[in-house]
Amino acid sequence: MTTQLSRATHPDLPSFPERMIQFGEGNFMRAFVDWQLQQMNNQGLFNGSAVLVQPIEQGLSHLLAQQDNLYTVFLNGILNQQTVNDSEIITSVSRVINPYSQYEDYLALAENDELEFITSNTTEAGIAYNPDDRLSDAPPKSFPAKLTALLHKRFQLGKKGFVIIPCELIDRNGEKLHQIVKQYAQEWQLGDDFLQWLEAENTFCCSLVDRIVPGYPRDKAKELEAEIGYKDNVMVTAEPFLLWVIEGPEWISERLPFTKAGLNVVVTNDMTPYREQKVHILNGPHTAMVPLALLAGLETVEDVMNDDCFSSFVKQLMEDELIPMLNLPKEALHTYAEAVQERFKNPFIRHELTSISLNSISKFKTRLLPVLLRYQQENAELPKLMTLSFAALLLSYRGDRLERQDSPEVLAIFDQAWSNPASFISSILKEESLWGQDLSKVPHLSETLESNLAQLEELGSRVALQKLV
Repeated sequence: MTTQLSRATHPDLPSFPERMIQFGEGNFMRAFVDWQLQQMNNQGLFNGSAVLVQPIEQGLSHLLAQQDNLYTVFLNGILNQQTVNDSEIITSVSRVINPYSQYEDYLALAENDELEFITSNTTEAGIAYNPDDRLSDAPPKSFPAKLTALLHKRFQLGKKGFVIIPCELIDRNGEKLHQIVKQYAQEWQLGDDFLQWLEAENTFCCSLVDRIVPGYPRDKAKELEAEIGYKDNVMVTAEPFLLWVIEGPEWISERLPFTKAGLNVVVTNDMTPYREQKVHILNGPHTAMVPLALLAGLETVEDVMNDDCFSSFVKQLMEDELIPMLNLPKEALHTYAEAVQERFKNPFIRHELTSISLNSISKFKTRLLPVLLRYQQENAELPKLMTLSFAALLLSYRGDRLERQDSPEVLAIFDQAWSNPASFISSILKEESLWGQDLSKVPHLSETLESNLAQLEELGSRVALQKLV
């Protein structure tokens, strides 16, 4: 019988003092931020670990605790034309705090002078204001409110602030987080001194992350455990490619010496070009392919890229609808698009479409909707592939064909709209809480989506797509 990974089975593994608070214990952050901390620790450049805070009540804290917060990252893929197939036990996570059951432990983090960095990935929907949150809540519901409570405690103790680097995939994530924290500070009447400390002692950075992390390899777990010689319930698979763009002061490179460790991290004063390229050409096609491919019975990104119809869809979407709308050098965009398609074809990792489908509505709003609207304004017509994908997304949120993974609030809006199929399109497009605007005013969008929905229902997503590619 294979023994479970723990410090008892691996007594020689090092431990490091806590230097980072990380909101989010999911697959991505453990294979991205914590993996990078590990690489710096391996070279004696950081000497620190992250204490993870579970953003929602149900999470992985118990599974990680069973393994003394150790887990394995498997890197599989092609990097610089070389095949990478590595595994490593990550020792850069100290513990996981669930603030819903350990709120005092969470607030006690403010007392630790060695903690100087805060990172987060609470999904695109995580950096949001919740008017019901109060300082007296234990804990407040939203991530920004939890952060405000912790920062206020830190201020009360007369201690230095933090470098705060959110990784959520929304535009200007650091600025938005900073803005909501200030809003809570004012509404909770925390005082001018706290607001001044917030500005003077803390550095909020915008950032952009790029690494495909399929997560737990369910189909290969037994095989991998036989290979490494121990059981690991929270192992993570990831591609070897990695990019982290941090918009902030140059001194961050000294305090977080990623580049000295040979990691592909860029500290810049303007991350805009990096963000547009990545969000629209890597994340955009991911989001576009998911509802169409799932409705066609495909399961993984590799399935999509090995399917002539769907791989043509991805290529055409990039070349005809996405790249022309981006104000960046076209040659560089085409080169990046080709590299992304190669990454999508990675035969070593199983990137399930259902894992990408989490919170698809906020992802569509961020990754595809701005390009769809720009295309319509510039060309006086709708982008055909993107609009068909939008229709498939709306159909998938009916809930009778595919499992929906979204917040109860979003699902309630869709259930209400779908309760009257005849008026579904008009009512859902008017939901500004979903789209940030009234989409029923976009010329020809309602009738095109109605037509696309009818085709998807009658013909299926594959045949509907074949008519366009």
